[in-house]
Amino acid sequence: MSEDRAIDRATETFVAHRNLLFTVAYEMLGSAADSEDVLQETWLRWVEVDLEQVRDQRAYLVRITTRQALNRLRTMSRRRESYVGPWLPEPLLTAPDVAQDVELAESVSMAVMLVLETLSPTERAVFVLREVFDVGYDEIAAAVDKTPAAVRQIAHRARRHVDARRPRAVVSQKETRAALESFLRALEGGDLQGLLDVLAPEVVYMGDGGGVKHAAPRPIIGADKVARLLVGGLGKSTVPIAFGPTTVNGSPALEVHLDGELDGIMAARVEAGRITGIYLVRNPEKLSRIASETPLTLR
Repeated sequence: MSEDRAIDRATETFVAHRNLLFTVAYEMLGSAADSEDVLQETWLRWVEVDLEQVRDQRAYLVRITTRQALNRLRTMSRRRESYVGPWLPEPLLTAPDVAQDVELAESVSMAVMLVLETLSPTERAVFVLREVFDVGYDEIAAAVDKTPAAVRQIAHRARRHVDARRPRAVVSQKETRAALESFLRALEGGDLQGLLDVLAPEVVYMGDGGGVKHAAPRPIIGADKVARLLVGGLGKSTVPIAFGPTTVNGSPALEVHLDGELDGIMAARVEAGRITGIYLVRNPEKLSRIASETPLTLR
C-alpha cells in the first residue's frame, strides 16, 4: 500500500470516530480545548500505525486517546491545585439531539462532570470507558496498562463512588427548561420569594472566574444565601445584563451577556422540579469556543 493511500485510510478512520474520541477525552478532562489537543496527539500517533496489523481500529484509537488523555489529566491535576476559586468544567455547546441519548447527556452534565473530578485519573478513565461507552474490560486494561481483573475492581469502586454522588434521577430537558424559565423570571424581576420557590433548600451555587473575572471564592450553600447573592449582584450591575437560552453539556442552560458581550454560561442541576445546583462559568478561557463553535453531536 502506498504511503498516500495509507494516510487516506488513516484519515477516513479517524474522521469516522472523531466524535467518539473527542467525547472520551472531554469526559476525562472536562476541557474542550485540552480534548482537541489530545485528538491532535492521537492523530499524530495514529498515522504512524501500520493499519494492516490493527484488528479493531476503533478500539485502537480509543486506546491511544485514553492514554493521551491520562497523561494530560495528570498534568492538569497539578495545574488545578493552584487554580483560583472553584474549578468548573468548560461548557460544551451541544446539539439538542444529544439529549435524546439520555445516558450520554447525563454523563456530560455539569453535575456528573464535577463528580468525575473526584475520581483518580485511572478511575475516571475506567468509569468513562466502561459506564458511558461500554468498552470491554480487556480493551480498557490495554488502554490503562492494568490487568482485566484490576480494571473490574477499579470499575466497581468508581461506579459506587459516582452513584453515591450523582443526581438521584435523570431529569428531562422539559423539566430543566421549565425550572430555568421560572428561575429567570424571578431573577429578572428581583423576586426573592420567586427564587426561593424554585431553588431547593440545599441548593449549591458555584462560580468559576479563574482569577480573571469576579466569582464567589467558594461554593455558596442554601436557598436564601444564593437568592440574595443573585438578586444583589444583578441589582449592583452598572451595565446591562441579558440572559438567553442555550444548550450546553446536553441540557438547557443560560447565556449571560454583560453589555452585549458573552460574560458567562449558567448551567443548572434540577431534581424534583427545583434547582439543586447552579454553575456559572465566567473564566474567559472557558468561554472562547462558545460564541464561534458549532454545537457538537458527540459520539
